[in-house]
Amino acid sequence: MPLHYVYLVFAVIAETIGTTALQASQQFTRLGPSILVVIGYGLAFYLMALTLRHMPVGIVYAIWSGLGIFFIAVIGWLVFGQKLDLPAVLGLGLIMAGILIIHLFSKTSGH
Repeated sequence: MPLHYVYLVFAVIAETIGTTALQASQQFTRLGPSILVVIGYGLAFYLMALTLRHMPVGIVYAIWSGLGIFFIAVIGWLVFGQKLDLPAVLGLGLIMAGILIIHLFSKTSGH
């Protein structure tokens, strides 16, 4: 796996941790999760910036945000008990399909 994809994977993980901590911070009223939000997003943007050395911003952002949406929806369902109805599940499936199409078939994805 090219190093810029490793950066992108860890950027998605950091963003997912930051967004999960955002929910747990209870609107920044809890210090620990609030600090984790800042660290998570800071690391995510730094790693995404490293990825941008090798990939176009539109592709990086599509993959980063799409995977983030998918993972946060799953975490919201598993950890926070948030409901996902059929249209939400179908929409998440379409997001994942779009990411796979970009990764597998696009020549602009930098692989």
